[in-house]
Amino acid sequence: MLSGKKKVLLLIDLAIILLLIAGDRVSKYLAVNHLKDRPAIPLIRGFLELNYLENHGAAFGMLQDQKVFLVLIAVLILFIIFYVFFKLPDDGKYTIMHILLSVLAAGAVGNMIDRLWTGYVVDFIYLVIIHFPIFNVADIYVTVSTFVLMLLFLFFYKEKDFSFLSFRLQKKYREIK
Repeated sequence: MLSGKKKVLLLIDLAIILLLIAGDRVSKYLAVNHLKDRPAIPLIRGFLELNYLENHGAAFGMLQDQKVFLVLIAVLILFIIFYVFFKLPDDGKYTIMHILLSVLAAGAVGNMIDRLWTGYVVDFIYLVIIHFPIFNVADIYVTVSTFVLMLLFLFFYKEKDFSFLSFRLQKKYREIK
């Protein structure tokens, strides 16, 4: 049974995910309606522009036309995230994990919606200065949350902080009770 605090955390996670998905969907809607079949729009000349692209692959154009595989990977990632949500202790130490996993889930869902709906992901943000591949808001969610999670795993959390995810330790705990 979930505690009251855990239910509140899960509702907040869901609210964050839905809000961020909405932001991604709105940005892609605007990109389709204002950028498709039009020349790029420079926001900061020589640095950043809006440039419409239909990406049939994953990040950086990898895995072109592998829609089923990419959707399955997204579903697996979402399954893992939601498993962790339910297992995370309702300790304040894990609040940042809730937020980052919510952001990561929103990014995965945002791009998965595109793949399922249209067969491609709408990308439109282009860093001209470094010729970085064109990306979208959901990609920002995934990249930034993954980067911050890695930093937390390296410098903040310790291995014992994730013992709640160990099947072996959960089994031992149940045996003790």
